Amino acid sequence: MRAAARALRRMAANRGATARRASLSLCVTDSMNDSSHPIRVDEPMPHRKVIRSWITPFGERVIARSIVLLAVDYLLLFAAFAGALLAASGIVKIVCGMAAGFITGRLFIIGHDACHQSLTPNHRLNRWLGRIAFLPSLTPYSLWEVGHNVVHHGYTNLKGFDFVWAPLTPGEYAALSPARRLLDRIYRSGWAPGLYYLVEIWWLRMYFPAKAYLGASRPIFRRDCLLVTGFAALWIGAVVWIAAATRQSMPLLLVTGVAVPFLFWCSMIGFVVYVHHTDPRISWHANRAEWSRAAPFVSTTLHLTFPFGIGGLLHHIMEHTAHHVDMSIPLYGLKDAQAKLEAMLPGRIVVQRFSWCWYFDTARRCKLYDTDRKRWTDYRGRATSDAHLRADAPMAEQRPIDAPHGPGGA
Repeated sequence: MRAAARALRRMAANRGATARRASLSLCVTDSMNDSSHPIRVDEPMPHRKVIRSWITPFGERVIARSIVLLAVDYLLLFAAFAGALLAASGIVKIVCGMAAGFITGRLFIIGHDACHQSLTPNHRLNRWLGRIAFLPSLTPYSLWEVGHNVVHHGYTNLKGFDFVWAPLTPGEYAALSPARRLLDRIYRSGWAPGLYYLVEIWWLRMYFPAKAYLGASRPIFRRDCLLVTGFAALWIGAVVWIAAATRQSMPLLLVTGVAVPFLFWCSMIGFVVYVHHTDPRISWHANRAEWSRAAPFVSTTLHLTFPFGIGGLLHHIMEHTAHHVDMSIPLYGLKDAQAKLEAMLPGRIVVQRFSWCWYFDTARRCKLYDTDRKRWTDYRGRATSDAHLRADAPMAEQRPIDAPHGPGGA
């Protein structure tokens, strides 16, 4: 009898301990699900579904607002092109051409939202608005949809999958030909983001890409490439006609009305994509399981802040962590969504105030990425960042170290 009583007491004690553990687990889970309770850096990273639930309220998509944004940017683009083609001063023409390139970037961001189906709640309308918004940047909608939505967002900063600004490892760099090494140095100098985008993204992977870059082809890919080609032909034809009608230099107008806007746009998008995912505190991964454990939708993305409302002029695409956590958040909800994430995940999101000093320091440090040692290096293999810590470590701990200086430096 006494043995039976002891057994009953042990069973009761075990049930009590189990209940306490379950209660504690429920408390932790409840705190993670509670969108008013920030997650401390010593707590586990919540599941992506939980994190997304915090910013769901900012995901309302409004058709009228989206169409107005598109119409306003097209009106601004036409005004900039008018200045680039009709202004008397050559300098004013060039400035207006650069403005046209910037507005092309704004239109692209609207098209980017449409491609994510986050611009309006109507999928068919998104596909039409996206193609219209992509025309000035000569971006084939369906090819961008695959390369960006499927590859980049599906495998952000995973070597062998995400190809956008993917750094070479020291071994990969050593195996390159001298010409390719020189090209990589030019790309990562900080001075040539436009060249990188023009060659590596647009020409090789977007505009009638070869099978080596495309893989399986679809009829819609060719149709979208023909669509932007037709737009380019109309654009160039209109510039030639205006030059003849106004008795201006045709080469000058082709420069200010075609080349300058397009090259400015390429530089803009090349820069934006580079700074979204490149920083001494941002890691790349070669192992898919390791990458998955690192919560890449948070840990591989930078929130770059700007003064003077520049972030708003860029349609808030720099609030990039929120975009990677939930691609369905429209551009006009990203600012509030990003603020919510940073309030809920203090110390885990890389936030950087933009300066040219930071940008060129990043370009100097982030040349190659050693996936074995998990750190950035220069072209000589010398470490330019601390080894990246576990995914749930606070970003404040992951400070870059001083990169070595010297001739040829990085």
